[in-house]
Amino acid sequence: MSVKRLGIVMNGVTGRMGMNQHLIRSIAAIRADGGVRLNSGDVVMPDPILVGRNEEKLAGLAKAHGIDRWTTDLDAAIRDPRDEVFFDAATTQLRAELVKRAIDAGKHIYCEKPTADNLATAVDIASTARKRGIKHGVVQDKLFLPGLRKLKMVIDSGFLGRILSVRGEFGYWVFEGDWQAAQRPAWNYKLNEGGGIILDMLCHWRYVLDNTFGNVRSVSCLGATHIPERVDENGRPYQADADDAAYATFQLDGGIVAQINSSWCTRVRRDDLVTFHVDGTHGSAVAGLHKCWTQARVNTPKPVWNPDIPQTIDFFGNWQDVPDNAAYPNGFRAQWELFLRHLAGELPEFPWNLEAGARGVQLAEAGLQSWRERRWIDLPDLQF
Repeated sequence: MSVKRLGIVMNGVTGRMGMNQHLIRSIAAIRADGGVRLNSGDVVMPDPILVGRNEEKLAGLAKAHGIDRWTTDLDAAIRDPRDEVFFDAATTQLRAELVKRAIDAGKHIYCEKPTADNLATAVDIASTARKRGIKHGVVQDKLFLPGLRKLKMVIDSGFLGRILSVRGEFGYWVFEGDWQAAQRPAWNYKLNEGGGIILDMLCHWRYVLDNTFGNVRSVSCLGATHIPERVDENGRPYQADADDAAYATFQLDGGIVAQINSSWCTRVRRDDLVTFHVDGTHGSAVAGLHKCWTQARVNTPKPVWNPDIPQTIDFFGNWQDVPDNAAYPNGFRAQWELFLRHLAGELPEFPWNLEAGARGVQLAEAGLQSWRERRWIDLPDLQF
């Protein structure tokens, strides 16, 4: 057995997502467990260098998680040939430029999404990566959620029959920041800083829909800015001019119709912060973050509309829980481990890449165009 060191430039790890999911629960956890063991018996051991602007935060994170290296000099980190991979979880507006620089330096790429704030740039960096022959991946974490993995198993088993429709509900109440602190940073609500729920979430819904139900072919989307004034992390009021809710309908391959509401202005009364309700000719399924329930054709109740008497049917009672027949690790870590195996040559294909990321940006851009022009927008196949 040999241990192969893999140097990773990790940019943006002082932010909430970069720190909690990518550093602590993925890379640091992999290191603590002795690296990723390949089928050959060899081990890939990530050796990250933490990059950001705040020296105190970087030093504290590095010390807390047994990491030797950190720097505020991003340019030097990208140039350093000792590190083979560039990872970015910082701001959307800067991502494409940083990824391009890392590609030019010969680095493999793994990054958050959106990969860019416009389609032309997202396609360009994906094409550049392909031409340079570097390996690349984009975080598509929701595919690795236990609930969606169970749902995919249900679909692949044929339990649902022909899928007719999908209804997704995502979101929760994000406090305005005045009498309670907001759970999301202020830039999410500012257009000039890359904010907006359409750009943020439609990138997610593209890979969820494409990989779980069918390729997205067109979209009709209405955005809204329901709360126009919020208070930032420093207690300063600001104008929230980015969309904080999106109401979208998608047409998928096979005649499937999907509707997904995304909102930071809704109070939750459903099974989870995100749920997908799928109806098919032979059965239905509902999936959340961790759980999945099914109802077969033979278990479907037969309600009759009668507004004059209270409903007697327990509509939750005829659903069955899909059991935890497999181990479901943290979704971010699961995809990180697959990418490390891809870099080691163990997985020849890695479909969750910059090209998939560009398709996510395509849907977000089409959603914004649909809202602006108040019409359906078709999504042609992209060329890379």
